[in-house]
Amino acid sequence: MKKVCVLLVLLTITGVAIAQNTYRELSEKAINYIELDSLPQAEVLLKEAMSLEPANPYNALLFTNLGFIQKSMGKFDQAIDSYTYAVNLMPTNLLVLLDRAALYMELGMNDQAYYDYVKVLDMDNKNKEALLMRAYIHMVRRDYSLARADYNALLAIEPDNYNARLGIVTLEQNEKRYKEALESINKMIIEYPDNAELYIARADIEREMGHIDLALTDLDEAIKLTPSSTSAYLLRGDIYLIQGKKMLAKSDFEKAIRLGVPSGQLVERLNQCK
Repeated sequence: MKKVCVLLVLLTITGVAIAQNTYRELSEKAINYIELDSLPQAEVLLKEAMSLEPANPYNALLFTNLGFIQKSMGKFDQAIDSYTYAVNLMPTNLLVLLDRAALYMELGMNDQAYYDYVKVLDMDNKNKEALLMRAYIHMVRRDYSLARADYNALLAIEPDNYNARLGIVTLEQNEKRYKEALESINKMIIEYPDNAELYIARADIEREMGHIDLALTDLDEAIKLTPSSTSAYLLRGDIYLIQGKKMLAKSDFEKAIRLGVPSGQLVERLNQCK
């Protein structure tokens, strides 16, 4: 909502430069509707305002907010189009590029997101969001050396960055450098002893190392800290399957489903529990 407030201020301050009051009025009404969470009405008003003055330079800001609205309403293709119009009108605006990249990531369009993050970093090589997300994309692509370079660049800017440090742990695990991964995750657990995510991450490393009992102990701790953690139940269920404890595995998978995991994703696992 911060972005919306900025837009309102800009439109108010620059009202003299806007040729028609109706354009400003429609834009301001749209902002009011967004603040009231009346998104369909806001969408209509923004489109109407831009149709009145297609060449108005402030349409770039309106397209940005239109993209936000459409994304919130689940109109993802339209949201991408709106963000793209905004990018075309403001090609050096980092926030718009980051917004579009985030939507691409949400839709699993990593390649498209990657190019936006590259553009951002070309203009601001210390942009923390872009470094983190580009590192993640490199991880998905298994370009581990490039992922490490981005994580290290981020840690050089912010040495205590939680996500970058956890990314390094995952990277070390993927490279089967288990000793280094454990050393890194143990340091983080000392700093964040109540963080269930870290116990799950350590349990996954221990599972790969064959330290099943240690992994189960960490997962029990994670569930105690965050009983709603679907990741903990899924990983523990997988370990129970490895041990041949099918009833316990089934119980954990069913618990994950009750917590919101789509049952269709666990059909194969549940079949192994029979």
